[in-house]
Amino acid sequence: MESQWLRDLLENVQDGETSVEDALARLRGFPYEDLGFARLDSHRTLRKEFPEVIFCPGKTTEQVVRIVERIRARDGRVLAARADPEVAEAVQQAFPDAVYHDAARMIVVGDPAPQRGRGTVLVVSAGTADIPVADEAFVTAQTMGSSVDRLYDVGVAGIHRLFGNRDRLFEANVLVVVAGMEGALASVVAGLVDRPVVAVPTSIGYGASFGGLSALLTMLNSCSPGVSVVNIDNGFGAGYLAHLINQ
Repeated sequence: MESQWLRDLLENVQDGETSVEDALARLRGFPYEDLGFARLDSHRTLRKEFPEVIFCPGKTTEQVVRIVERIRARDGRVLAARADPEVAEAVQQAFPDAVYHDAARMIVVGDPAPQRGRGTVLVVSAGTADIPVADEAFVTAQTMGSSVDRLYDVGVAGIHRLFGNRDRLFEANVLVVVAGMEGALASVVAGLVDRPVVAVPTSIGYGASFGGLSALLTMLNSCSPGVSVVNIDNGFGAGYLAHLINQ
């Protein structure tokens, strides 16, 4: 959806209220909206084809609702990450069409972006405990406009579960592989497919996993080509990157 800010600017140019030169200057100026407690990037949709995504931790409920209100008014759709149920309830009271994905801890307000990906993003998780991070990637890529599918609990401890779904692996255009513990699943999947793999280490594991550091290092040291790695538990970043690749 074209942003409201851009539509207003184009209408002003068409009506003669703003010159083409002034419009170009405003576009080059990277405009933002100052709310006092936050400076909203009103230029984000023009640069990234999707509005600024709200990171909820550290913000008050009132601040989140206010930011949602402004982004919704300008861009028509909003994605908020790491929202707890109380924040989600407040947003849903203000915007009845808001949908809360509780496993992913994400709020979606408005319709997802039109599908414009070249294929399917397949989100793969090693274990059930990795699902919150995997779902964060799923909701992100889906809301941004990719066709997304899920394949969960197919880790290397029972690798026959993965091989039993190899057709789904081969059909995907981009794969997001989410794994904790030792994080080996990303290397295994990347060794099977001829498509890009976005690896997501999670903080799931026992003491020597060091809160996901072991999985992160395993993924960074993967000998399988075509693997990119995002930060620990960063399902949002993985979903975002997978969608961009899918375009």
